[in-house]
Amino acid sequence: MDGGYGLWKGQAVVLQVAAGETQVPLRGTIVGESSDAVRVRLGDGWDVDIFKKMVLAVEEDNWVSLIT
Repeated sequence: MDGGYGLWKGQAVVLQVAAGETQVPLRGTIVGESSDAVRVRLGDGWDVDIFKKMVLAVEEDNWVSLIT
């Protein structure tokens, strides 16, 4: 991986993403990185590239499922 996102590779995270004036949390797993984007796996195998300039923060996803 090219930048600071390598520490998060393979971990469940919540990305705080900005799109215009809107900020949204995006839950997934970081699976890759290029010079301009971070590849995030959403759900079961849907990978999307998010431009790094849109990422405001990366947090550990500590959501706990109450359904067992």
